[in-house]
Amino acid sequence: MKKSRLPAVSEAAQRAFDLDEYLPYLINRTGTVVAGAFSGELARAEISLPMWRVLAALFQKGEQRQIDLANRTSIDESTLSRLVSALNRRGLVTRRRSPTSNREVSVTLSAKGLALTQRYIPIALAYEAIGTKGLNRADLATLRRCLKQIYRNLDDWLVLRDRA
Repeated sequence: MKKSRLPAVSEAAQRAFDLDEYLPYLINRTGTVVAGAFSGELARAEISLPMWRVLAALFQKGEQRQIDLANRTSIDESTLSRLVSALNRRGLVTRRRSPTSNREVSVTLSAKGLALTQRYIPIALAYEAIGTKGLNRADLATLRRCLKQIYRNLDDWLVLRDRA
């Protein structure tokens, strides 16, 4: 299989490059502001942002295999394993081995983890509301659809690149 290459970019496009209009920069910049502000809130409960993503994913989808949770939260499997261990020690999640495979671990929210997650969901939604102020429903739907498509495009490309 041929190695996936980056698409060609014209010299004119390179000369016209504007950091303030560069989508990855805008996405990162926005994410950094939201993550910083929300992390400050989470610090009160001694929870990191990656831990929050795990809790929120479990809240939304219920019990999940650790491998699926890693994919859903975009957290490396070994990092996720350490996060789940820390959350487990704090009594926020429970882990159990699969009855069909000793290598497979499922994770679920504990009652304490559920209560903590429910306490922070309104705060997460408040930051989203602050950030999206002035955008109508149609704009928000378009923004969400476009961000999901950008993620899929990049994820698919990286899979092809890594297979090559």
